[in-house]
Amino acid sequence: MKQTVLLFAFIAAFGLISCEDQDDILPQSREYRIATPLTADLASFKEEAVAVTEPVPMRESGKIYAYKDYVFVNDVSQGFHILDNSDPSAPTNIGFIKLEGNHDISIKNERLYADSYGDLIVMDISDIDNIPPAKRMENAIYQEFWCTVGWDVDWPEADYFDYGNLDPTQEAIIGWEVETERLSPAEFETRFGYNPQVVNGDLAFNSSGAEVAATPTSDAGSTTGQGGSMARFKIVDHYLYAVEWASISIFDISDLDNPKILEDVYTTGTIETIFNQGDKLFLGGPQGMYIYDISTPAKPTYVSEFIHGTACDPVVVDGDYAYVTLRGDNFCGNTESGLYIVNLTDLKNPELQKFYPLKGPNGLGFKDNKLFICDGSDGLKVYDKTDVDDLKLLNHFEDIVTYDVIPLENSLLMIGDKVLYQYKYFEDNLRLLSTFELK
Repeated sequence: MKQTVLLFAFIAAFGLISCEDQDDILPQSREYRIATPLTADLASFKEEAVAVTEPVPMRESGKIYAYKDYVFVNDVSQGFHILDNSDPSAPTNIGFIKLEGNHDISIKNERLYADSYGDLIVMDISDIDNIPPAKRMENAIYQEFWCTVGWDVDWPEADYFDYGNLDPTQEAIIGWEVETERLSPAEFETRFGYNPQVVNGDLAFNSSGAEVAATPTSDAGSTTGQGGSMARFKIVDHYLYAVEWASISIFDISDLDNPKILEDVYTTGTIETIFNQGDKLFLGGPQGMYIYDISTPAKPTYVSEFIHGTACDPVVVDGDYAYVTLRGDNFCGNTESGLYIVNLTDLKNPELQKFYPLKGPNGLGFKDNKLFICDGSDGLKVYDKTDVDDLKLLNHFEDIVTYDVIPLENSLLMIGDKVLYQYKYFEDNLRLLSTFELK
C-alpha cells in the first residue's frame, strides 16, 4: 500500500514538473488569443443594410454633403441624417438613410450614389419624403475584405484572426469568438503558415509577408451636390469617381439610373480623399498627394505625386496651389501636424511652398481669398490666403470640435462632434447663424 501511494506521488510530482518545464520542452510555446468569425448569409445581411427611416440619434458624426436645400450628415459607417436646410438659421432633421458599411455619398440630378459593403447604391431622392427602394450594384466598388464586417461589430483583442474557410462572397461577419490556445512556433506555423516571434513582449511575424497582429464645388441651383475635403466620392460631368485604398472605381453615369462600371485604376499609393480642379484629380493619402489626369474621363492617368511623412491627408486646390492638412496623431502617423501649401505651377513636379504648424487639423476649404481649416479640438480657423507665404489669421472659433467644412455660395457649413454649425460670410469675418445637435 505504501509503495502504491509513493508511486502515485511520484507520478503526480513528475506531472507537475512536466507542466512547469513544458516551456523548456517547447521553448517558445505561448498562449495565443485566436479569433474566429461568426457569420450570416451575405445577401440577407446586405438587404438589411440599406433602408430609409425616421430620424434616429447619431452615434458618431463624420463628413457632410450639401445638395439644394438639404444637408446630409454622415453617421460613420451607418448612413446619413437628412436635414432640411431651407432655413439655415433653423434646420430640421427629417429622416435617416441607413447605409451600413458606407464611406460616402454623391448626388446628381436627384440621384444619390453611395457605397455599402463594396456595392454601389443608387437612390432616387426626387421626393425626399418618399424615397423608393434602392438599386444595388454588387461588388461595384473595390474594397478590402473587411468590407463584409458589420458596422456594429467590434474588433476583438486577439493575436490572430482565423478566417478558416470563410467565403466573403457569400458570408458576412456579424461577431467574433475568441479562444486562448497554447502553441509552439512549429504548431503555429503548421496551422497558420508563418512563424510568430516575440519582439519587446509583443507579437510580430517573420518576413513571409504576414501582417503584424493588430486590432484592427457647386454653385446655387447646380444639379450636382457638394462634399467637403474628406470626400471619397466625386462626380465630374458624367462620371463618378470613388477612391478606395489603392484604387479609383469609375462609373459612367450618363444614364443616372443605370451606371456603367468601368475598369478600376490602381494608384501608386494608398488614398483616402478626392478633389478635382478641371480635368485633374487630386488624391490625398497617408503618404502623399497624387495627381491624375481625367482629360480622358474613363481612364485617369498618373501625372505626379507629392510625398510627405505618414499622416492623415485631405487636400483642396485653388489655382496654382494645393492646400494639404496633415494630422500626425494616433493612427495617422508621426508627421508634424500642420498645413502644407504645395506649388503646382509645374504639375509634373509639385513642390512644397510653405508649411504652417497646426494642432491636429482635419478638413479644410476655401472661398475666394478665405481659407477655412478645421483644427480638431483647437476649433475653426479662418485665414486670408492672398499671400500664401504669409497667411493672415482673420478669426479663430475656439472651444469647439471641428471635422470638415463646405464653403457654399452664401454660407459656410461645418461639422464637429455631432453638431452642424452654419456661418454667414462677411468681408473679413464670419458670423454664426445656427448650431444643430444630432444627439
